[in-house]
Amino acid sequence: MTATARHRHWIDGLDAPPDSGAWLPTLDPVTREPGDEIAAGGAADVDRAVTAAERARRGWAGRSPAGRAAVLHRIADAMEGDAETLMRLERECTGKVPAQLRLEVDMSAQYFRYYAGVVRAAGQGQVIEQGAGTHTYTRHEPYGVVGVITPWNLPLNQACRALAPALAMGNAVVAKPSEFTSVSTLHLARLASRAGLPDGVLNVVTGTGPQAGAALAAHPGVRRLAFTGSVATGRRLAAVAAGRLIPLTLELGGKSPLLVFADADLDRAVAAAVTALAANAGQICSATARLLVEESVHDEVVDRVVAAAEKLQPGVDFGPLITEAQYGKVLGLLADTPGAATGGGPYTEGPAARGLYVRPTVYARVDPGARIAREEVFGPVLVTMPFRDEAEALALANDTEYGLVAAVWSGDLGRGLRLAERIDAGQVAVNGGPLTVETPFGGYKGSGYGREKGLAALHEYAQLKTVSANL
Repeated sequence: MTATARHRHWIDGLDAPPDSGAWLPTLDPVTREPGDEIAAGGAADVDRAVTAAERARRGWAGRSPAGRAAVLHRIADAMEGDAETLMRLERECTGKVPAQLRLEVDMSAQYFRYYAGVVRAAGQGQVIEQGAGTHTYTRHEPYGVVGVITPWNLPLNQACRALAPALAMGNAVVAKPSEFTSVSTLHLARLASRAGLPDGVLNVVTGTGPQAGAALAAHPGVRRLAFTGSVATGRRLAAVAAGRLIPLTLELGGKSPLLVFADADLDRAVAAAVTALAANAGQICSATARLLVEESVHDEVVDRVVAAAEKLQPGVDFGPLITEAQYGKVLGLLADTPGAATGGGPYTEGPAARGLYVRPTVYARVDPGARIAREEVFGPVLVTMPFRDEAEALALANDTEYGLVAAVWSGDLGRGLRLAERIDAGQVAVNGGPLTVETPFGGYKGSGYGREKGLAALHEYAQLKTVSANL
């Protein structure tokens, strides 16, 4: 089957063909049939995009915060008005179920609304009192051209998570989405142009990491980078950024713990564990994939999670894995780890057998040192471990190279908050506390550094300048 369409780069407010003349295929993971093709970008395409961004950045930065905010609100309006198209484009390359798509598109628009508001309230600096005869103040100034490299698991959402604060602060952006899931980001850029974002302020170059991503990170015109993806790629980009002396935000995944104590609301805790399995088929960096349960209720909780997992329906409650490589990786890990309480492999019959679907899988009472307990699986896989007391729960929670998120469920709120302050993670939810657009998001340890979301992200994309004058 031939591709139904070809999608060019978006550079300086226009569709731009790839300099190489080459195109990359995509795949519908629901059916494994070919999808659209995207431009295979490289250094020449990146250079065109950075040049356009450099031309546009000063005019955009020169607008008042209120002026930039008005454009961001119009972008959110455009996204909400064309939500069905955005959902369709995401579904074609990710296979996500409708509820997941709606959640992600709605949140993507919320990023633009939120940063349109906070840039007006908190995007300015402050006056520093130094006595009569002086005037000293600080300014938040944009970096200039920012490079944003996003992954395939939450393509539109994670693009907007970086684009909205970067644009709000007056930067121009060159985005490089995953070659597997580029089309919704391209459509977003077109919507932004229609909404009044000046040409060149947002550019999208598609292509692979080694070709387009590496060229973007190395380009001398790019003064800041943001990356979400694997630890291995994050390390390489960190080395490039260090050599160029430019700042970098890294969000590199996790192996996050969900702690359940015997006095917790077990119904809600079990529901949270099942959500970790089903949401985006486990392809979420913040998924709480390690279920740590107090010994006295461990088996009960596991039995309830297994029963709920076995009721999950592919294509209804969860989607497929998004890439063939990830599908093969997850199945290989499951094949090397026998003894699942449920799941443990692919679907072999029915419509799900055509696509990249993996059965929701639970491994109970796993050795904390086992590979399945330590590696980020990035699939619908949950491992459980019992603990005897609070000290052992904390030790197990922190026994990981990652530190992205954690969750604690306990009838003793004091214990929940005490553990939250001792768990090595960038954000901790106690008894289902909400982590939203307003809450800063980022990792400890191997999960990376820098913060996205919340007010903290706005200031990630700004340089702080001090001005002091004698009057």
